[in-house]
Amino acid sequence: MIWRDYHRRHTIHIESRHLAAVALITLLFGSGSVFAQSADAARAYPTRAVRFVNPSSPGGGADIIARILAQQLTKSMVQNFLNDNRPGAANIIATEIVAKSPPDGYTLLIAATGTFVTNPLVYAKLSYSEKDFDTISIVADAPFILTVHPSVPAKNLNELVALAKAHPGELTYASFGTGSSSHLAGELFQVMTKTRLLHVPYKGSAPGMTDLLAGNITMKFDSGFASVPYIQSKRIRALGVAALKRLPKIPEVPTLDALGLKNFEAGSWYGVMAPAGAPRDIIAKLHGELVKALKLPEVQQRIVDLGAYPIGNSPEEFSAQIIRERERWAQVVKEAGIKPE
Repeated sequence: MIWRDYHRRHTIHIESRHLAAVALITLLFGSGSVFAQSADAARAYPTRAVRFVNPSSPGGGADIIARILAQQLTKSMVQNFLNDNRPGAANIIATEIVAKSPPDGYTLLIAATGTFVTNPLVYAKLSYSEKDFDTISIVADAPFILTVHPSVPAKNLNELVALAKAHPGELTYASFGTGSSSHLAGELFQVMTKTRLLHVPYKGSAPGMTDLLAGNITMKFDSGFASVPYIQSKRIRALGVAALKRLPKIPEVPTLDALGLKNFEAGSWYGVMAPAGAPRDIIAKLHGELVKALKLPEVQQRIVDLGAYPIGNSPEEFSAQIIRERERWAQVVKEAGIKPE
């Protein structure tokens, strides 16, 4: 009786160990099969057209960057990369579209600074967060250029600051909208120069630039995409670049940092993101192709000619930059008394 009971328990124990071993082998081989399938999918990717959803109107910064990338990746990956403009609502429309898309690598976001840096600071509720996305790479950094209309008597930064102090609240500056990166640049300028300006928000860069060209606005912080052609044609006057190094396209314009506004940096970067959960092998492949494209002399020159710097950083560096910049601008929002909408 005792022997039969021992034998039964021993048999059950052996069978349990056998089943566990079979399950482990199945898991290992099954995982290997999944990994192999994932690698095969990445090697084949893309098998159909890939869509760049960007928050800019045609001719805007994100639009131009998306077209440069689409043209190059269509060549290198032998599949169409298409540009899909979805402007409006402070980048929110385009961002929502991608956040709700399948995470398969076929719908990508051209993200700008406002999407994940300034929007969370000025909107009480957003329908998306950075957790809804996988970063791939920042492809270009476009520092703002401080420009004035030629009728403004200030010929340099010191003269502009003196003019602003002599006429507090009278000099106007245009922005892309309340809470936008250009708005915060203007607020930072006032804090650092101890001046008081009149903020005039517009719906995007273009209408504000139109009023600056017409002389209806005193000054503007905007990227080289929008500013450089008018600087070169002398329709507006550049007083300084909001970066720590000069722009190769307009090397004669000093940085605001060199002019005394230490570490004054403001602008727009443009990066590529995918919906969260995209296959890591596909993310890695996209990152590799983007970095390769940004190393091409002709691509670099096109970005430099637009008044920007080509970047091509890692997904981890991209994520870290978002966090770092949001912390920095949160202080400006607080000091300026900007309330979340």
